[in-house]
Amino acid sequence: MKWGKYTPYLLLAPTLIIIALFIYWPAINSFLMSFYKISPFGDKRIFAGLDNYIKLFENEAYWDALKITIIYIVTTVIIVIILGYLIAQLLDNKVFGMKIYRTLIFVPYVISFTIGGALWTFMLNPVAGHVNYILSRITGESINWLNQVPYALISVIVASVWKMLPFSIIFYLAGLQSISESIIESSLIDGANVWQRMWKIKFPILSPITFYLVIMNITNGMFESFGIIDIMTRGGPLGSTTTLIYKLYQDAFFFQKTSLAAAESVILFIIMSIITFLYFRFGEKRVHYQ
Repeated sequence: MKWGKYTPYLLLAPTLIIIALFIYWPAINSFLMSFYKISPFGDKRIFAGLDNYIKLFENEAYWDALKITIIYIVTTVIIVIILGYLIAQLLDNKVFGMKIYRTLIFVPYVISFTIGGALWTFMLNPVAGHVNYILSRITGESINWLNQVPYALISVIVASVWKMLPFSIIFYLAGLQSISESIIESSLIDGANVWQRMWKIKFPILSPITFYLVIMNITNGMFESFGIIDIMTRGGPLGSTTTLIYKLYQDAFFFQKTSLAAAESVILFIIMSIITFLYFRFGEKRVHYQ
């Protein structure tokens, strides 16, 4: 009996089993749980239909979390894309010690979001933090960054940008190094200045990279930022840094509202699906593949 044709399936079987157990089954289970009312101990389950979804849409705190999420994601993604491209331009130059500069820039990428949040919590400490020390020496004032509105959200955005920025820089730098020298030389002959070469020639060529980075940064901002928020502010003050993913965590583990949290996970999945679909549907028209 020949087993050759079954070899690919045998090799893929362990991966498929793990994916089914830890991704597909939890997702299906969350979807089913969102239609039930479940006791805190999980011993009782009553079918509730759409009651959990109705409660969420009637909850003002949930709409506040959605607004904060939009502000956080839009601000973070725009800054990361623009700043990542500009820094990649600088790192693409051939100067002495450039490899050292690139290494230092890429260091935050290998640090987890949780560790990044802890570092920024220390730096923004109102008493012993480096940021307030420098600020007080310059202006004579200090700010309680993590316990005041709107400084807490600004602090989380800054920490997230710092953590997510190297990822964009790596891709933009690789893209810049792949641009043909003949294109740059032709632009110089045509009299294009630095600004025109940067935004009217190079940036359109790198549009596939930008397209990819926008999707990845939205995903990271939506989910991976949990570690930074949990370490730095825990959603405070007054819920000013509570995003959708952090509210889901609070409802699931702090308030033991399992079924409500399941409904939030379904809504979060739908939101991400809609964003991805719309971006691929309309954003890809601006992408130019070579």
